[in-house]
Amino acid sequence: MATTTTKPAFQSFVPATESRPEFTVRALLLGAVFGILFGAVTVYVGLRAGLTVAASIPISVLSISILRAFGRASILENNIVQTTGNAGQSIASGVIFTLPALIFLGFDLESTRIFALALFGGWLGVLFMIPLRRQLIVEEHGSLTYPEGTACADVLMAGERGGSFASRVFLGLGLGGLYTLFQNENLFSLFPSTPNYSPDLGTQHLLRGGAIRADVTPEYLGVGYIIGMRVAAVMLAGGVFSWLVLMPAIYFFGSHLSTPLYPGTTLIRDMSPSQLWSTYVRPMGAGAVACSGLITLLRTAPTILAALTEGVRSIGKNRAGKSVSSRPERSEMEGSAASSTSAPPRTEHDLPWSVVIGGSVLLVVLLWVFLEFKPVPGAQVGALANLAAAFLVVLFGFLFVTVSARIVGIVGSSASPVSGMTIATLMATAAIFLVKGWTAPAFGALAITIGGIVCIAASNAGDTAQDLKTGYLIGATPWKQQLAIMIGVIISVLSIGMTLNAMNKGLESFQRMPKPIAISLSQLPDGVQNQGSFTRDRIHLSNPGIPSSTAQANTPNSPESGGEITNARSYILLNAIGSSTLADGKYLYSPSTGQIEIQWTQGIGSEKAAAPQGRLMATVINGILSRKLPWSLVLLGVALVIMVELLGVRSLTLAVGAYLSIGTTLAIFVGGVIRWLVDRAAEKHYESDSESELQASLDLWLSDKDAWLAQHPDFNPADPSHLDKDTGLPARSICLRDPELESEISSGSLFASGLIAAGGIVGLMGVAIKLYESATDRTIPRFSSYNPLHHDWVSVLMFALLAWSLYHFARRPLEQPDKVSK
Repeated sequence: MATTTTKPAFQSFVPATESRPEFTVRALLLGAVFGILFGAVTVYVGLRAGLTVAASIPISVLSISILRAFGRASILENNIVQTTGNAGQSIASGVIFTLPALIFLGFDLESTRIFALALFGGWLGVLFMIPLRRQLIVEEHGSLTYPEGTACADVLMAGERGGSFASRVFLGLGLGGLYTLFQNENLFSLFPSTPNYSPDLGTQHLLRGGAIRADVTPEYLGVGYIIGMRVAAVMLAGGVFSWLVLMPAIYFFGSHLSTPLYPGTTLIRDMSPSQLWSTYVRPMGAGAVACSGLITLLRTAPTILAALTEGVRSIGKNRAGKSVSSRPERSEMEGSAASSTSAPPRTEHDLPWSVVIGGSVLLVVLLWVFLEFKPVPGAQVGALANLAAAFLVVLFGFLFVTVSARIVGIVGSSASPVSGMTIATLMATAAIFLVKGWTAPAFGALAITIGGIVCIAASNAGDTAQDLKTGYLIGATPWKQQLAIMIGVIISVLSIGMTLNAMNKGLESFQRMPKPIAISLSQLPDGVQNQGSFTRDRIHLSNPGIPSSTAQANTPNSPESGGEITNARSYILLNAIGSSTLADGKYLYSPSTGQIEIQWTQGIGSEKAAAPQGRLMATVINGILSRKLPWSLVLLGVALVIMVELLGVRSLTLAVGAYLSIGTTLAIFVGGVIRWLVDRAAEKHYESDSESELQASLDLWLSDKDAWLAQHPDFNPADPSHLDKDTGLPARSICLRDPELESEISSGSLFASGLIAAGGIVGLMGVAIKLYESATDRTIPRFSSYNPLHHDWVSVLMFALLAWSLYHFARRPLEQPDKVSK
């Protein structure tokens, strides 16, 4: 074969002239199952850990294994599975970053609202990505790498050649699931789920108010392994500052106060570490996250502007080309036999412009109908204002979909500044509301509605771009992928809304106020709203032993009657936002005693599901509209971020770590340490074996060239970079394994993905059981807290064994495709 100096034309894995099974019923069904599953897992892990991980690679690995069990599967079918399933993860990421803010603003998470907003945002992200595909994916193939999409294509191609990676994912699922059954407090609870140490040293009570704890869950271990040591260490640094510096300092300076310190309503000396965290650290952490988000937005503003300019230019340039190919596209979709020699190849068929424009108009109409007939309670505006809001969503959606689709091609989906773009949307929307005089809390919820759709659209557009890059590399049909994503959006939003509400209710708690607060319903304190009678009959108290006043003891629902209240409808529900009397949250007021007796802590926003991004969005909205934030604490967070930025450290990761519980960041850090140990061992092994491996590869080339070519199917003798310019033998980079590629689809990352999925799935089973117990007044058998294994040291030991299993299997190499018998 003659060599050439010109760059060879791109050839997809499956040629455009070849047709294979692709958009099949089994691929769509399996993708729908994965969309529901990984959408729910992303919600669970994201609310707890404050970050999400890509699902395309584990979905691809599982798809290859499952479809192979039902007969030979096409690589294009497996791609449709991961494309459909990955929609659940991307939609869930956008949802959990924004919609939990509704809870922090005092509103309920209505299932219909979640479904509608997720559906509108998901479809918007797909529709606006369609005209960008040709420019971003095809014409800029060499400059925009789309790392997750490229890695996913490598997995699919390896599976097509015979490589099998699924055993690592299934191992992680099995071990992680078994571990979670006995670790989770909602399931068997054999040993404590969160080992805890609260220091109180010496007569001076050193470090009192702080705590060292770890939520020893497999999903945190897996997340830490995937994000790596550097990010995990920075997150832990934020947790150490909050829990071992700031909280002990608050106790040291405030323990002698005789009155509560705003925004607290309890004496500092009587507060537990969890109460100090929720009262003082969360506002500071929210300020830190908001400030770092704005800094990230400003830092990426030139990139965003450049991406937007290029995107708009590419749409205008490609529109004429789309109109030329629209008739063949319709012919293929309608099954027509008409064809011509000028028809574009199968791999260039997108959904036509009529779908993009018609779908966008339909979304505007549907959003207007939703805002008009299902408004946020207390934020009713006119039909014209609702129409303007719908157009505002489409405008911001177009801008940030264009930006997100380009940026993820450079930095990947995990580093895309979606939260910064959402903040910009919220700030612009809130500024408009402020000018209009719409400053009631309900208008904050309306602003979150607009920002939430934009965030979901930008998140889904980024992952859609990654999926289309995967399809481009393997030779998929674009319109089939685009349609599969839209189907995946419809299916996954069902599980996402259910998971959000299930976690909010399943992780909630009702606690007696340490000291009841007497108020008058006719003269409620500033920032407190009467939301009517409580609608449940029965609630369970998590602290029934707190002593009460004589007046309380004479009521039927007093703590002395046990840990359960059987006539909860007698209470009045109050909601506090920005009050100097009550901390933000919901409370139950007893008309018979005239006192607030119970605090209702909802699951989302609790220590078990902190939802830092949702708190960030609520802080931005509340700060602009109501201006009733605890500014002293918020500004402490801002000062922390400025200090960290001056040190040259990216502050967003540290700010999230400062906001989260140290129980989350410490467990994630352990996963990061395991990743560091594995990478270090692999690096030493690679260095020691590289020379012998190179020599063995060259010997095989000289003795049996056919066998060598079978092991290196990507070798191209026409590519000068594949040959050593001095010897003419295959280059070192071709003979040796690519450690960078292995890091994307390594044993450890696949095993960690299995741990994440196991922790999410089994953890959600525990939430479901908790809801079942609440609804039926029945309890499942669990191990007693007095069993001989219910000790903190047992939790630490079991978590260490799970971490060792991750290290062990991460060190074992994957089965290579060339070693698999065909």
